[in-house]
Amino acid sequence: MDDLESPGLGLDLSEQPQQPASASPYRVLARKYRPQTFAELIGQDAMVTTLGNAIARGRIAHAFLLTGVRGVGKTSTARLIAKALNCIGPDGQGGPTISPCNVCEPCRAIAEGRHIDVIEMDAASHTGIDDIREIIDAVRYASVSARYKIYIIDEVHMLSKSAFNALLKTLEEPPEHVKFLFATTEVNKVPVTVLSRCQRFDLRRIPAEKLAAHFAQVSKAEGVEVESEALGMIARAAEGSARDGLSILDQAIAHGAGAVTTSQVREMLGLADRGRIRRLLQLVLKGDAGAALAELDETHELGIDPTQLLRGLMESLHGATRAKAGATIHALQSAEETESAAEMARQLSWGTIHRLWQMLLKGLQDVEVAPDPREAAEMALLRLIHAAEMPDPASLLQRLSGEGAVASPAAAPQGKGSTPTAQLPSDFPALIARLEQSGRHQLAVQLHDQVGLVRFEPPELVVKPLRPLGSDWSRDLAAALKAATGATWQVSLSDDSGAPSLLDQEKMAEQRVRADVLADPNVRAVMDAFPESELESFSTRGS
Repeated sequence: MDDLESPGLGLDLSEQPQQPASASPYRVLARKYRPQTFAELIGQDAMVTTLGNAIARGRIAHAFLLTGVRGVGKTSTARLIAKALNCIGPDGQGGPTISPCNVCEPCRAIAEGRHIDVIEMDAASHTGIDDIREIIDAVRYASVSARYKIYIIDEVHMLSKSAFNALLKTLEEPPEHVKFLFATTEVNKVPVTVLSRCQRFDLRRIPAEKLAAHFAQVSKAEGVEVESEALGMIARAAEGSARDGLSILDQAIAHGAGAVTTSQVREMLGLADRGRIRRLLQLVLKGDAGAALAELDETHELGIDPTQLLRGLMESLHGATRAKAGATIHALQSAEETESAAEMARQLSWGTIHRLWQMLLKGLQDVEVAPDPREAAEMALLRLIHAAEMPDPASLLQRLSGEGAVASPAAAPQGKGSTPTAQLPSDFPALIARLEQSGRHQLAVQLHDQVGLVRFEPPELVVKPLRPLGSDWSRDLAAALKAATGATWQVSLSDDSGAPSLLDQEKMAEQRVRADVLADPNVRAVMDAFPESELESFSTRGS
């Protein structure tokens, strides 16, 4: 069962009993550190809050559906819900609570998997209608000792269609003493008729920084020294799954024999050194093919998987992209990584970043299917180097135009005698920009895409609609222009011939520029070298 080994998260590890190895058989970390209360779950605050409110108000659903990726604690959460609903407190007088005591007999029996009224079933191995009929027949009988009889069905999406159909009536009108808890990694395979009868909780991937902190606590409780960078590597490799991360940590502890270093984890996971990745990416950006291939040869001798190498390059480039966009720094990112990402962000234009990303993605696909992944990785790096040396479209346009920028489509001339004040836009595109700045995006788009300019004499505007705009459009636009410019505008619609819409003008300008770019000898050489390459469309708007 995929989720029956979901680990504990955020545990008070100081209270975990430490027994000599001879006292009991070894338990893997994923089972040893499972959560015993909702307070020990991390990353699922929304679910805990909702469930706590429901229990406090006595609005407890008859069926719950827990969904999420592997190892985030779906089955563990189901067991916690079973505890919460059946806890009677240390004095035996308590009711349902979001904070089960873990002392009373129901709590202890559920935690140990021996409570007679909490039945767990793996739908992956019990898919048929006969298995569900056993449940349907049993729900008619009251619980033996618990407040509620609870059925936990793991990987419920594996049930057959006939099994789901047999379950529907019971789900719709279950006895008061019965609760169903379903867990699944593939909620899209659960029939909507079942989904509509359940209260659904989506368990989220656990952030890497929270996993790293949890793994640090586990390591301390196990008496093992683990380097902080190694914990970060394990947390990232877990991809939001606590169970996967604890399994990796278990392996790393065994590999390290009492101490876990970054190099050991890197070797175990087959990862490239992040500093090496940054150096390789810088060599690619500099166009130093010889040095880049030498670096690649060295990584091969170290046993680094070419797939992991390209993924590392993508991760490094993605960090530069986030830095360029002004996004927050990743919590597990070192100061050196942050500085390197910022430097690359300054070096690279958006166009170059997007081009390199697409080529890395294509290179990764090639490496995964190539007979010799190393050769495919080399060819991918050489393509990157060639692309890094290429001038971007903006540079080509600058070279072709000799003006340093692409001229925006010419606005229609203003009428004679026009004397706009300093407050009024100087031309039609400026008027649209003023509307954008004032938050009237829809009107700005309509002026840009759906009308042709007939006359622009601020504060008078005459346009020809190229598609229906609505009977109140002129009045709405006049009001918006007054709010944006402070002047009273006269807006009129006309059937007279006008200029093409600004959108059409930009398309025509782009076609001209595209033809000029394709005619450039440098571009022709690139296209000849890469027969399957295409010149992607790009907009001159706002350039």
